[in-house]
Amino acid sequence: MFITKKHLSRRAALKAAGVSLALPFLDSMMPAQTPIGKTAANGNAAPRFMAIFNAHGWSPTYWADHRFSERPETESFNTGLGFVHKPLEPFQDRLTIIAGLDSTGAMPPPGTSGGDHARAAASLTGASPKKTGGPDIWCGASVDQIIAHKYGQDTALPSMQIGIEDPGSATGVCGWGYSCAYTNSISWSAPNRPLPHEINPMLMFEHLVGDGATPEVRLARKKASVSILDGVTNKIADMKRELPKSDRTRLDDYLDNVREIERRLQLSAKAVSNAGPGMDMPFGPPPSIDEHIKLVWDIQHMAFQGDITRVSAMMFCRDESSTSYPESGCNTANHGASHHGEDDKRREDWAKINRYWMKTFAYFVKKMQDTPDGDGSLLDHSLLFWTSNMGNGNQHSHVNVGSLMLGGASGRHKPKLNVWSEGPTSNLLLTLLHMYDIEDIPAYDPKTGHQVGTQKTIGDSTQSVAIG
Repeated sequence: MFITKKHLSRRAALKAAGVSLALPFLDSMMPAQTPIGKTAANGNAAPRFMAIFNAHGWSPTYWADHRFSERPETESFNTGLGFVHKPLEPFQDRLTIIAGLDSTGAMPPPGTSGGDHARAAASLTGASPKKTGGPDIWCGASVDQIIAHKYGQDTALPSMQIGIEDPGSATGVCGWGYSCAYTNSISWSAPNRPLPHEINPMLMFEHLVGDGATPEVRLARKKASVSILDGVTNKIADMKRELPKSDRTRLDDYLDNVREIERRLQLSAKAVSNAGPGMDMPFGPPPSIDEHIKLVWDIQHMAFQGDITRVSAMMFCRDESSTSYPESGCNTANHGASHHGEDDKRREDWAKINRYWMKTFAYFVKKMQDTPDGDGSLLDHSLLFWTSNMGNGNQHSHVNVGSLMLGGASGRHKPKLNVWSEGPTSNLLLTLLHMYDIEDIPAYDPKTGHQVGTQKTIGDSTQSVAIG
């Protein structure tokens, strides 16, 4: 028997001037006669991870089980999915919703009060941010960055930090004596190194494809209204001649997605740009919040599909957010809606906003589920972790903070729809690290900020949470 199958490198990319477009996983990336589950190119070898953060929590009783609510039971209780998480019903066999944990790192230090909107950084670090408005910030390494250190070193981007909302003038001190760094980033590569979150979909896209390294290249492409794919058309055709039919179909689907994202970005640019002739990119985010969110989800999907990165952290909304979501059925701004005063109608409005977030999330999850990756789908080989810094935004309470996990994590996540656990939310972060086979967690010298060894805990964790 003759083996004629060509082996395509997992790091193969379509390259042209100013463009380097990674490819999705293809069967041709496996050496001949190699079982798909055994190849290093298979998604099982490096599961993806994404952390998503929303401030102010979820509306109590619209997701919480009656065991830990002071309000009487209603139809909205999370005896299964509940009102807030209903959009995730098609994926509930991949879903774990965790309740009962307290975000102790986001609580005011002993003997103090206030600053409840100033400590978002605790959500993925499990650590209490140092109260300072100067350069001596100190928190902890975040779970996404610890995972990226192990799984993100052989991708084009070790990790992504993305968001939806503009921090605006949030620099320096952001209230109660806390640095804005703790509010502006949930992703920390070390206790003194917060990473910035990109909110502009155009810049996210350019970062993924290496589009237009110079203003001249970007401006030329803008004036010509051409696609980044136009520069690699010949290379695409040459590559497809060497691929089996299944790979050609998969590549076409991927390139169609890239072109569609680019088309929508160009439409958004036309809608928001007031720049005169000759003005350079980038344009700002789309005027529609719904389109903005979907574009960010689509770009994240593209990054995972092309294995451009395997780790991401997303700030879906910020503390004291003034964003409103008309598609939710409630026009009240985010932060204002969270302060419902226990009025039934206003609590329901807050729940509608939470549900809308999950509806957009379900859009992303469906794309992940429908995208082949090795011996399964992107969802099979990913873990999507959604969390917050509060359990009840109306009271600025950090008690009973809701979190969820969705996806297979390459067999590491054993879903159990509803989990109740007591202790700090950092216990759940420890669980995530254990899922990714990380037992030795970086420890840092508070004087120098340098790593000085490892430890078995993250933040104030005491033990991992039993899932499944």
